[in-house]
Amino acid sequence: MRRIVILGVLVLFLSAFNWSIVKKERTLTNGQTMLLKLAPIDPRSLMQGDYMILRYNLARQVSHGQLKAKGRIVVSLDTNGVANFVRIHTGADLAQNEHVLVYRNRKGLRLGAESFFFQEGHAELYSGAQYGELKVDSSGNSVLVGLRDSDYVPLGDAD
Repeated sequence: MRRIVILGVLVLFLSAFNWSIVKKERTLTNGQTMLLKLAPIDPRSLMQGDYMILRYNLARQVSHGQLKAKGRIVVSLDTNGVANFVRIHTGADLAQNEHVLVYRNRKGLRLGAESFFFQEGHAELYSGAQYGELKVDSSGNSVLVGLRDSDYVPLGDAD
């Protein structure tokens, strides 16, 4: 009986883990590309190697004092795909060029990936980062896929 319980828990854990991977892969494949303007911070961690902490200017546009711990905001995309804050999502229908983006209100508004890791010694490749490139699904869940410069060109190694 003990083995069956352990096996059942293991199967549930692996199923949940694999489902989260499938959801992220679907977002990467089918998600809307969205650029968020960055407010850059020091790209170095002694314990984790080189990385850039990402803060988004969009988060500064939202008054987060009265926000729930988790929710969604509505953004519109300009012609370059840059997201602009419209309003807090209350469940109302979205206009044609509006999209939702999940937030978490934890000592400031968090809009997805908050750090970008890169190979040690490659900080110079990312020093000109101006935008975080996210793939966002229809529910507002996002995956950070890269960084872009001020001309919207993807940064990093081409290999």
